[in-house]
Amino acid sequence: MSVIDKVLGAVTPPVSEEKRAEATAKARAAADSGDWLSMALDHHDRIRAAFARCRDAEAADDRRAAMKDLALVLNGHSLAEEVVLYPALAQAGEKMHAGHAYTEQTTAKMQMAEWENIPPSTPEWKDKLEHIEGAVMTHIYEEESSWFLRLKEKGEHQARLTERFSEEFERYMGGPN
Repeated sequence: MSVIDKVLGAVTPPVSEEKRAEATAKARAAADSGDWLSMALDHHDRIRAAFARCRDAEAADDRRAAMKDLALVLNGHSLAEEVVLYPALAQAGEKMHAGHAYTEQTTAKMQMAEWENIPPSTPEWKDKLEHIEGAVMTHIYEEESSWFLRLKEKGEHQARLTERFSEEFERYMGGPN
């Protein structure tokens, strides 16, 4: 386990599945069909499914493919948030949360880069997967339970946020989300 893994484990205690589900349901209730929040929640669902595919993969080639699929959706989503949603969150008076969000996503990207160097047939590969998933799920919980609800409530130019969030995600993913 790397030093970064140890720090992540200490500062990001796990949240129960029940609390996560409550946060997701509350955020879904606040979202409007097709808005930036509903898109972000849909991305979160895709990220959860991609982690599940990584956990379920047994063969090394299947693990590599699942990891690449996870990286694609995770990076596309995180870049759209970093370019559009986090600046809007800061502009809505939530600079500390925006800064924290950037830090968490940068850490996840560093962890993903480390993970790519671990042979997928080893127990260390699964261990790193669990660490990354735990950190990302905590980050998603923070977004769904409070940060994005504040942005939905206090953020200006909601229609523009939707347009830009979709554009940035599509730019990375190479097509409509």
